[in-house]
Amino acid sequence: MKVSARNVFKGTISQLQEGAVNAEVSLTLSGGNQLVAVVTMESVKNLGLAVGKEAVALVKAPWVMLMTESSDIRLSARNCLEGKVTSVTDGAVNAEVVIRLDGGSEVYSIVTREAVAELGLAPGVSATAVIKASHIILGVPA
Repeated sequence: MKVSARNVFKGTISQLQEGAVNAEVSLTLSGGNQLVAVVTMESVKNLGLAVGKEAVALVKAPWVMLMTESSDIRLSARNCLEGKVTSVTDGAVNAEVVIRLDGGSEVYSIVTREAVAELGLAPGVSATAVIKASHIILGVPA
């Protein structure tokens, strides 16, 4: 599978909570980190999502927000993944920031160069990747 999304996370569905319209799907990644996605019940049915099944979570890098000094902040976003910055690549306006999570997965984010400066993002700095559950697209092996 080739996709344009910078973040492709493989994992196993560890929890599936069905609702009237949407379902909340928890995906445990190989390193132990968890992602929570919200998908339609139609997607659950069409993809055959079930606890124990393998799935892939896709997240475009611009959908990943970054925070530093986040220990006393609570957010409505379901996915707050802590790690350390491994690289910052500057562009003309934006920068790509890569964060390695404790479990070994890497998260790519595209933020403004101004945000990089304001947050003090540089290799070795602790940072949190914030991803809304509704920004995660799930897929399953064919």
